[in-house]
Amino acid sequence: MTLSADAPLGIVAVHSVGHYDRHRTAEVVRAAYSVDWAGHLAAGLGVAPDRLDLAFAYYAPQLHPGPTAHGSDPEELDDPLAKELMKEWLDALAAPAPVSHGALTLPLRYAASWVAEKFSLDGRLTQLFIRMFVREVAAYLRGDSDPARLAAREEVASQIAQHRPRVVIAHSLGTVVSYEALHAHPELQVELLLTLGSPLALPRAVFDRLLPRPADGPNGRLGARPASVKRWVNVADPGDPVAIPPHLACAFQGIALDLTDTVQAGFGFHHAKNYLSCAAVAASLGPYLGL
Repeated sequence: MTLSADAPLGIVAVHSVGHYDRHRTAEVVRAAYSVDWAGHLAAGLGVAPDRLDLAFAYYAPQLHPGPTAHGSDPEELDDPLAKELMKEWLDALAAPAPVSHGALTLPLRYAASWVAEKFSLDGRLTQLFIRMFVREVAAYLRGDSDPARLAAREEVASQIAQHRPRVVIAHSLGTVVSYEALHAHPELQVELLLTLGSPLALPRAVFDRLLPRPADGPNGRLGARPASVKRWVNVADPGDPVAIPPHLACAFQGIALDLTDTVQAGFGFHHAKNYLSCAAVAASLGPYLGL
């Protein structure tokens, strides 16, 4: 499985929501996050960061919806699709519907309050996260041929094509973009796809909107490991409300390992840095470094 004891492990990392930086160029952002992600991975593995040759696929500019309209209500969502996705996500979490609101007028404040109470989180941080998460997921999943979706997918594919990594590590929404990019480009051969905190199996909101669509079979509708991927390992914190359900093998064929690991208590349940440095990720990457 290893090339040599001294060869750095080639990795392309694919981020989640909240990474758009209007003040720095894409090249500067890629370089900064490459250092950060390599440092977190190296800490978990117990190796020097130079054992990892990590490139960062920065697709956030393709999804950035622009500044919030002046006068918009910070406690509501102005995008109908974002409202719909939030409703479907809360349904998957078994949240009770509020009595005084319809399905697509579900207030963001109610969603944040319920999720914060269920998972013992800070209400204000939860509201900010939900707003950002559903807006960027909506920006990606708006339509099968939407230019933003195609551009984000091609940014990930281009980084894989340029760097030819052995491993692709994707976090949260990045797992959706990576899944579609690798399906769209079977020529991009990858030894390991490592998905972290993934919402790929989230019913209706994500799973039913994937490209290619999950296929009907004797055991129900299932997605599949991209043909370009030799091995797929998934890691989810069982308390992560984004990774719903935490196990992807219930919805996808071809997953080698479906692991759970408590990456951090509190609001750190979904942070990339905590996933990258957790024991399950280290165990998954160790063999590729001869550890």
